[in-house]
Amino acid sequence: MTRPVAAPAEQVAQGCRVLAANGHSDLVWGHLSLRDPTGAGIWMKAAGYGFEEVDADGVLLLDSAGTVLPFPQAGSRAAGRRHLEYPIHTQILSRRSDVNAVVHSHGEAAVTFAATGHPLRPLAHEGTLFSPPDVARFTTTGDLIRTPEQGAAVAEALGDRNALLLRHHGLVTVGVDVPTAVLTAVFLEKACRMQLAAMATGAEFTWSDDAEARAKRDRCYGPRQLADAWAYLVRTLPG
Repeated sequence: MTRPVAAPAEQVAQGCRVLAANGHSDLVWGHLSLRDPTGAGIWMKAAGYGFEEVDADGVLLLDSAGTVLPFPQAGSRAAGRRHLEYPIHTQILSRRSDVNAVVHSHGEAAVTFAATGHPLRPLAHEGTLFSPPDVARFTTTGDLIRTPEQGAAVAEALGDRNALLLRHHGLVTVGVDVPTAVLTAVFLEKACRMQLAAMATGAEFTWSDDAEARAKRDRCYGPRQLADAWAYLVRTLPG
C-alpha cells in the first residue's frame, strides 16, 4: 500500500522538527525548503521560529525572487516573515533540476570542522556520503547569503554534490525530497563530529580507502535504508 504524501508545508514542518531533534537547532536560525510539485514556488520555513516549533502554519510559499506568495490556506502565523538567506534555496533549486529540497543549518560540529580546513575522511559509514572526493566547500565569505549573486556562488560551489560546508557559517545539504536532504544534514553533522573527536585524541587515525568508501556508500545508504532511517527519526520525534 502506498502511503499518501503529505502537503508540502507539512513535509517542510516535519523535516524541521527532525533537524531540531538531531543537533541542528540554533535558536530561530536555519531553514529548510521544498520545491512545490505543481511549480507554484518554493515552500520554506519562516523566520522567527526555531526548527522544533515549526508546523505547517510556520511555512511560507515563495517565488524565485523571494516574494511571499498568498497561502492556499488562511490564517498562517508565518505570513510575510521569510529568512534573509532565501537565495541559498532559490538559486540552488533553479540550477539543480535533480534537487527538490534544501537544508541550511548551523550545526556546531560542521561549523567547527569547516574552520579547521582538514579534508573530511570516511572514518565511518556516514563519511562515505561525502568522501571521496572531499566534501564541497564555500570559502568566499562567512557572512549571511543575502543576494541572488551570493546564492548563485553557493550553488556554484555545491556543483552536483549533495552537501557543502560554508566556512565560518554552516552547512547546506540537498536531496530529491525532504527526507533525503534532512538525513544528509544529519549524517554530515555526525561525520564532522566523529572526525573532530578523532582529531582531538592527538593520535593517528585511519579511514576507508576510496574503493571501500564508495562500496559502503552504495550498501549503507540505498533507498530502503534511507526510508527506514527516516521512518525511525519521525517515529521518535518528541511529543
